[in-house]
Amino acid sequence: MQTKDHKVLVANRGEIAIRIVQACRKLGLAFTCVYTAEDAASGHVRIARELGGDKSLCRVSSYHDANELMAVADDAGATAVHPGYGFFAEDYRFARRVSQRDRKLIFIGPSWRVIRELGDKINTKRLARSLGVPTVPGSDRPIYDEMEAEKVAQSLFEFQEQQGVRKPLVLVKASAGGGGMGIEEVYDIDLFRSVYRRIRNYALRQFKDEGVLIEQRIRDFNHLEVQVVSDRSGRNPVHFGTRNCSIQSTGLQKRIEIAPGFDPSSIEYGFDAAQVLRDITQHSLAMARKVGYDNVGTWEWIVTRDGRPFLMEVNTRIQVENGVSATIARVRGQKGVDLIAEQIRIGLGEPLGYGQEDITFEGVGIEYRLIAEDPDNRFTPWVGRVDGFGWPERPWLAMHTHVPSDDPYDIPTEFDPNLALAIIWGKDLAEARERGVEFLDTLVLEGANNAGEPLRSNVRFLRDNTGRILKF
Repeated sequence: MQTKDHKVLVANRGEIAIRIVQACRKLGLAFTCVYTAEDAASGHVRIARELGGDKSLCRVSSYHDANELMAVADDAGATAVHPGYGFFAEDYRFARRVSQRDRKLIFIGPSWRVIRELGDKINTKRLARSLGVPTVPGSDRPIYDEMEAEKVAQSLFEFQEQQGVRKPLVLVKASAGGGGMGIEEVYDIDLFRSVYRRIRNYALRQFKDEGVLIEQRIRDFNHLEVQVVSDRSGRNPVHFGTRNCSIQSTGLQKRIEIAPGFDPSSIEYGFDAAQVLRDITQHSLAMARKVGYDNVGTWEWIVTRDGRPFLMEVNTRIQVENGVSATIARVRGQKGVDLIAEQIRIGLGEPLGYGQEDITFEGVGIEYRLIAEDPDNRFTPWVGRVDGFGWPERPWLAMHTHVPSDDPYDIPTEFDPNLALAIIWGKDLAEARERGVEFLDTLVLEGANNAGEPLRSNVRFLRDNTGRILKF
């Protein structure tokens, strides 16, 4: 089947659903969107209806119901499923089901075997170490024996002391956990056994697996990413540069992303920043080649103040922040890179069609996540109605939002209160910062809750932190 003959089920909502629809239109593909009752006013419903008519929309009870999504795909005659991010995007069982059911569909993402292999953090760590890729010091397999765990912890405390760390810390983590669940810090080896037992028991209750990981707790670092793209051959992955995601909420949720990951041309670092960026991209590509990576993915890194990189994990999906990488990327000198369109195109079987030598980078990109939340109250989500939302059009600005600018919008309480992504481009870091501040200062974002209290957002937090982007 030729690419243009496919029809894509957009199995997501909001901003990412809109961008998938736009990418499908760019590629000449038909699409079908889903929505829940709570999302009836979302922009992805409007654009689906405008571009595809009522037949391009189907109401579902939940975005989490795989059976319902498969029924919609069959009824619509879809040949492929795009999971977006979140929901089923990194669920290898869902990807396997999509591709192995009687009426087979194409999963727009890595193959299910790759998702399974790299979605396992322990397996990823082993793979990285086998290739000489630096990982956070600690165990690379679940530990079930208390004496062995204490021995590993003791060695990590001694290692940190040798490195000059004044207050060594060790993380005790449930190996089957995720999302920050089942993790505690230990600052004294004498307390280790009680913490180990507590985490082991928690892991057994919550995950039916009492395996525990012991790792060094690294502080004072920057959070970097490498954007990798590869076609179904899995043989020739390329990278679309690096990102810095260090400006986060108190809950360690990203709020500002910048591409590239460092800017040694304008900021002085205490290490060879350009070499670190080269190293993490080459390490990421080496791992991608080893596993036969066959779609888009992100390798997540931490870089310490003295310039030591450690691989954290691999995200086998399109990231929220894909657009900030695209805004500085050029393929054969051409602007307008669309990583979501590339993901769909190669996911449907087309060859990548270019190599690393064809990809160049120009300028600096900043992505702001505009969210209805209260940064002064631990970033608590704000619930209410958006009455006014607008911004001046600029050639260096791209806005991605599902929030209508011509009608009031009640923020659904069932989902995170993300409002928009604003992507800024500048010829250098100074211009990107200046334009970022201009955007935030001219943004109109107004509303109220049921008590009549004004809308709370993170706009001031974003502005206050713009001056320190890419600084250590």
